[in-house]
Amino acid sequence: MSDIICEKRGAAGFVLLNRPQALNALNHEMVRGLDAALARWADDPSVARVVICGAGGRAFCAGGDIRLMHELGTAGRFAEQLDFYREEYRLNQRIARYPKPYVALLDGYVMGGGVGVSIHGSHRIAGDRLVFAMPEVAIGFFPDVGATHFLPRLPGATGAYLGVTGARLGAGDAVELGLATSYVPSARFDDLARALEAPGDADAIIASFAAPAPAGTLGPHRALIAEAFGPCGVAHLLLALEKAVAEGSAFAAQTLALLRAKSPTSVAIGLRQMAEGRGMEIEACLRIEFRIVSRICKMADFYEGVRAVIIDKDNKPRWSPAGLDEVDAASVDACFAPLGADDLTFAGDAP
Repeated sequence: MSDIICEKRGAAGFVLLNRPQALNALNHEMVRGLDAALARWADDPSVARVVICGAGGRAFCAGGDIRLMHELGTAGRFAEQLDFYREEYRLNQRIARYPKPYVALLDGYVMGGGVGVSIHGSHRIAGDRLVFAMPEVAIGFFPDVGATHFLPRLPGATGAYLGVTGARLGAGDAVELGLATSYVPSARFDDLARALEAPGDADAIIASFAAPAPAGTLGPHRALIAEAFGPCGVAHLLLALEKAVAEGSAFAAQTLALLRAKSPTSVAIGLRQMAEGRGMEIEACLRIEFRIVSRICKMADFYEGVRAVIIDKDNKPRWSPAGLDEVDAASVDACFAPLGADDLTFAGDAP
């Protein structure tokens, strides 16, 4: 059976991410299939909206197929790696600019690439089991799929916090921060999906199923997050957290531990993304991310991170450099440098 099912159901273009054995992780077939379906449905008057969900009940989509990207890179097949990211980022842009309601039903894991095929849509419905995260820095990668655009726009520097710690959020925090637009109990997701097949206003249909979101957990720590992560600088971040630890903050201690387990280079890149993306359109942000991925896929930390977390699972990566204070600013700058003729382009760009 196909890894992605795209079909018309009543008034809806319905998409099922169908790799439950891999937590619906995105592969090239899925990216291409979704992009082609969205292109068809954009001009189809019989399609009023798009509805996307994940198979299996455990995940909407837990990310991209990182193991495959690792295999391609270790084999020196960098052009194939970049073909995937080029098409994935163009898909993210298509979703962000889509002319019709795009409704993502988010239950279970929503991480990395799964965020990319949901967060840019008009309607993002959180279920009870939602686990939202951008965990890329844990494998020597970086927050991509448009994170340079959507994370800096979250309130109180929470986007920077999520991007460089990989912290996980549930439905309550996702709604409170605007990552999700509504909360619907998981038990009602199937009924909501069927209701969205009928003609009618998408907002009204969703509102008829929506309920008050459960309480989040991040609220008591928002002031510290804003103080520590707001300036998007490594030195300030560490000082602010260390000060809070000295004052007895268990949250600050936990956050420092999260940071120090991540690739220092990835953290530095992520903080730079947050500073640069605040005033940029989605296309400029994705272009920056393609510049970064073109370099990071040839850097040692990515392969070491995937080895430690996904392949050997010893969770003992040996980062290079090993500490946040050892990251060379010039090496970070180089990741953001234009690619010239190889820069990411989009349909409609001026020649």
